Amino acid sequence: MTWAIRPAEPEDLEPIVELRAVVMRPDLERLGRFDEHRVRQRLRDAFSPRHTSVIEADGTFAGSVALRPSGTDENGHWLEHFYLAPAVQGRGLGAAVLHTLLTRTDADNALVRLNVLQGSPARRLYERHGFTVESQDPVDIFMLRLPNAARPVIP
Repeated sequence: MTWAIRPAEPEDLEPIVELRAVVMRPDLERLGRFDEHRVRQRLRDAFSPRHTSVIEADGTFAGSVALRPSGTDENGHWLEHFYLAPAVQGRGLGAAVLHTLLTRTDADNALVRLNVLQGSPARRLYERHGFTVESQDPVDIFMLRLPNAARPVIP
């Protein structure tokens, strides 16, 4: 599979919104928090094309990821809206994209934060790339990765 990341455009919003609803549904249902409208509206309210990238695999839309400044005085970013279409999951694409993003943040000596839902298999991916748990509650796990944390070698 060949893949690329390109800057998001405003017209990418609705495909990303729909992908988010599909990808997050199992975890949100398991946690008793799935709402058809809310799962879509939260992304619409937070969408920033400036900080979002579209992931394409074999020339077609395959996902999204956002890396936005933390908004504080610290040198850091929030990794958000990292969604991959079910058809491309489990094939190494998520690890490759994450590796690429973290190489950039390491070059800037920037820390990266994210949150993942309790019980999500994505947590293992993040831990393999050097993220550690900073705090958690019954729904969310907040993770932190310091610059140049150990990462696996991506083949």
